[in-house]
Amino acid sequence: MDYNTFLDTITRRGNVPPEKAEPLTRATLETLAERLTRGEADDLASELPKQLKETLVSPTPEAEPFGLDEFINRVSRRAGVSPEEAREGVRAELSTLKNAVSDGEFRHVLSQLPRDFEALVGAQD
Repeated sequence: MDYNTFLDTITRRGNVPPEKAEPLTRATLETLAERLTRGEADDLASELPKQLKETLVSPTPEAEPFGLDEFINRVSRRAGVSPEEAREGVRAELSTLKNAVSDGEFRHVLSQLPRDFEALVGAQD
């Protein structure tokens, strides 16, 4: 999936204005990089469009242990959107990632996240 298709999919699935798709995408990927181990963030980045790879740079080798609510709050602050918009953006992002990367890679990402992330993306299918 190329960069523009990725952002268009976020806009459509998240029901967000096009101008918010990129900030939401970047905020979600930055937060995901904090939540995943560095190796997993690197693996995920390797399957994404070039414009998104640098966003998935993990700040530490270990994953930070925080749940979905904190994830949503971080995305909300980074993207400058409400928590409700952030939740929809994260849902759209995870759903889009599911289609943009290999099944195995997406399973590896989900395996490092609490179960409520899987429920969030499952609600979007």
